[in-house]
Amino acid sequence: MKWNNKGNILIKFKKIKAILFTAFWKQNGWHQHGVIVHSLRVTYNIIKHKDYKMIPAGLLHDIGKPLVAYQKPKDIERKEYSFTDHEEKSYEVIKNWPFISDYTKKLVRYHYLIRDVHLSHVKGLEDRFYEKSVIYNSLSKEMKQDLKTFLKYDDLGKGETKKRKQFKGPLC
Repeated sequence: MKWNNKGNILIKFKKIKAILFTAFWKQNGWHQHGVIVHSLRVTYNIIKHKDYKMIPAGLLHDIGKPLVAYQKPKDIERKEYSFTDHEEKSYEVIKNWPFISDYTKKLVRYHYLIRDVHLSHVKGLEDRFYEKSVIYNSLSKEMKQDLKTFLKYDDLGKGETKKRKQFKGPLC
């Protein structure tokens, strides 16, 4: 399939729009703020609860979100975006940064894992459920606990939204 210049420009414009919109203004109905403010709110809650080792992950956990932002048909009418596997993209961005600890890289990479296992099970996505469960079961007891704690900070950073109030926790 051949793209003309007009098509390429439109695709690039949509991607730039997605990056800027999600970074600065709004992600979706689960988040009250864009990625930058959300990450600062997560970090604020980490500091407030004195979990200082999680500060870098608070700042970096969604760094890849704007890069994977896309719109499903229902997202377009709501002016929202989806971010499937954003945590892996966030990890890809920071994995070679020598000044970031392995602990932070792991927390960034798996920060959504608990919820992903739960939602995959609820939605009947057996392959994804199995894949994510294997990863979760390979983690240390300490990392599992830190992921649960981080998920609470992540939720606090989302602010109050209609969707957030409706979601009945994922902690498994």
